[in-house]
Amino acid sequence: MKFLRNLLGREETSASASSVAPSPTVPCLHSRFRVGWATDVGKARRHNEDAALVLTAAHDGEDARQAFGLFALADGMGGHQAGEVASSIAARTAAHHIVHQLYLPTLVQQEHSTDQPALSEVLVNAVQAANRAVASRVPGGGTTLTCALLLGPRAYIAHVGDSRAYTVTEADGLDQITHDHSLVDRLVELGQLTRDEADVHPQKNVLYRAIGQSGVLDVDIYMRTVSEGERLLLCSDGLWSMVRETEIASIVTTAPSLQAACESLVAAANQAGGNDNITVILVEPPLD
Repeated sequence: MKFLRNLLGREETSASASSVAPSPTVPCLHSRFRVGWATDVGKARRHNEDAALVLTAAHDGEDARQAFGLFALADGMGGHQAGEVASSIAARTAAHHIVHQLYLPTLVQQEHSTDQPALSEVLVNAVQAANRAVASRVPGGGTTLTCALLLGPRAYIAHVGDSRAYTVTEADGLDQITHDHSLVDRLVELGQLTRDEADVHPQKNVLYRAIGQSGVLDVDIYMRTVSEGERLLLCSDGLWSMVRETEIASIVTTAPSLQAACESLVAAANQAGGNDNITVILVEPPLD
């Protein structure tokens, strides 16, 4: 799905020759998110089982609300198109829940009221709703799901699976925020595998936690401030398993735009073999 956003300026003209014409009204760009995203089937798969969803909102004017951004990335599993259905359902269900439970009420209320659930609770409930929807509508299918809710520079991330969220800076490169729910990552934690061994392990793509499972689903929640000069990166394993972190960071920090960076990241993953679907979302929050 694609999202188009128009930045409209309004030019006011003088009513008489003697009056001073006001300068054009320019959109308050500092209050808006800068976003780039790209998804590609890669070179080895017949279907793209990844899904990306991008929603942003900005309000300039009296009682202006803080810029709102919702970014979801899901990497489906199951084959025979079940994976692409599962990923799309998960991203859309979680976004629907978050928008209705969190964003829409703020349009008529100045503050988050005490009778509304906490942000972390909204995110957990949204991901659990996505889990129930996939389990009931796509039996045998599953998907990862990483949702990033940004209110200005503050990022609240809900995560299940092995898609990843990073922050990226020129000075420090990539800093991984999320934790992979994969078998090999668990073995690394237990000291039974090294990171290098995990990278080539035949079961490196096996997950122990994913959307679409029966029963209660645990959801990881992270909070991070994305400072000026930092970018938030969401990506499927089609990127991070194919391209070295140093190269990812270099592409992100040297590209002329976020969209150009996303397209270059996809190209780099394909050049490295393109063994999986590749999806990338890059976000730069508004300045305070």
